[in-house]
Amino acid sequence: MQSLREIKITRVEERTRDAWFDLSLRQIREGYVRFYRVQDFLTGEWLFKVCLDKELGKVIVRAVKCPPGRRFSQLEGNTMLFQKSLIEGLVYDIISLTYADENDKLYRKVVGSVEEIPATIRERFEIKSYEEATGKKVPGKRWVTLSEKDDEKKMITLFLLERAWPLSPISIEERSKSVSLLALIKDLEKARIEDIYRVAIEQFGMGKEEADTILASLEKKEQIKYLEEGYVKTL
Repeated sequence: MQSLREIKITRVEERTRDAWFDLSLRQIREGYVRFYRVQDFLTGEWLFKVCLDKELGKVIVRAVKCPPGRRFSQLEGNTMLFQKSLIEGLVYDIISLTYADENDKLYRKVVGSVEEIPATIRERFEIKSYEEATGKKVPGKRWVTLSEKDDEKKMITLFLLERAWPLSPISIEERSKSVSLLALIKDLEKARIEDIYRVAIEQFGMGKEEADTILASLEKKEQIKYLEEGYVKTL
């Protein structure tokens, strides 16, 4: 499986004083603002605005520009709020996941159990109950992630994992296998399809049908092309 380190996050602008509208407070707030350009290997290119409200100990991550498509376009302007926790130096985010209905209309659901939290979040981030993080009780069960208050790249990554990855047309496992097959073809310069099937089975646990589906996707993206006599090559 590909590492989250392969999500490339680059700060492109920094403003020591700027303003934004805080939806939860319904008022204009001022503070430090940074812009980040992101290349996510699963979903594509993003632009984020991160707003730091030092007075309230809050950080707001806003998606300014999203990858193309009906689903991702609905995330433009979407925000994720990180608030000061009981634990010194850490902020929390209530874990909620974005889903799409049969008409591609988005909705969000707060997770009610640890088992509902995707493994990519559960295995790589610190998870606490809402009560542990805040000292407050709410009806039902809520779970939060904890982040260092200055780790804005980590917060952006959590936005992607909670808001964007559930909407991806392919899973991270499928994406990882696609990258592996493409790398194999590139290494061989010109690969025999039968050899691709063999490696797909032996190394990646793929069947012939799954390998064909991935090869067709790579061809559609013009990353490979079929040659005569049962060979493919990268473009």
